[in-house]
Amino acid sequence: MPRYANETKFLLRALLAATLTYLIFASSSGAESPYSEGKRSVDGIGKYYFGREISTVMGHRGARWLERSTRQQEERTDLLIDALPLNPDMVVADIGAGSGYFSIPIAKRLPAGKVLAIDIQAEMLTIIKHKCAALGINNIELVRSSAADPKLPQDRVDLALLVDAYHEFEFPKEMTLGIFRGLKSGGRVVLVEYRAEDPSVPILRLHKMSEAQAKKEWLAAGFEFEKNLSVLPQQHIFIFRKP
Repeated sequence: MPRYANETKFLLRALLAATLTYLIFASSSGAESPYSEGKRSVDGIGKYYFGREISTVMGHRGARWLERSTRQQEERTDLLIDALPLNPDMVVADIGAGSGYFSIPIAKRLPAGKVLAIDIQAEMLTIIKHKCAALGINNIELVRSSAADPKLPQDRVDLALLVDAYHEFEFPKEMTLGIFRGLKSGGRVVLVEYRAEDPSVPILRLHKMSEAQAKKEWLAAGFEFEKNLSVLPQQHIFIFRKP
């Protein structure tokens, strides 16, 4: 009996040590996580990333707003497309493609390349599909992403474009890491967000982003910051590069 008692004590001690190790590891991992929970704003989800509350997602019913006739004049989307560092044979990922407002004109500039139109909403991809059929465009590939994975082919993408979409990502850490994996070495991210530094921009607070915040989040994923183009009236054009 004493022998079994000693073995029982040994097992209990081992179990206690393993439990303490797990709790310490879990606690330290949680402390290092960039995510936190906090007060939920009217247009937010109560989840914070590096101190920024993530905004709610604009649903597919907002497609009409994306296609509004005044958008080019208000945002100078023509200048944005002209500013993109495109080559004819590139693979461009339009992440959060929405109704394809940018996917369509970009595809026209890639006679030997293609656009990956990526969106989490099947309804948005259906809109793009109908547009492509009507316009005879065959170099756009539709990709249904998930909230935590952009579903990019590894090391195949030359340029990732995110226009007024990133601030809505529920899992920005996982998405930026997924974009990093999908880009070729030297590939670039063009991140377009309304300027949080400018109170005159008539957009809800959580749908804006500052340069300091953008750098904090994208540098954490391994990207290098190249520049911030100031050619648009209301938005930043941040350019990051995969080393």
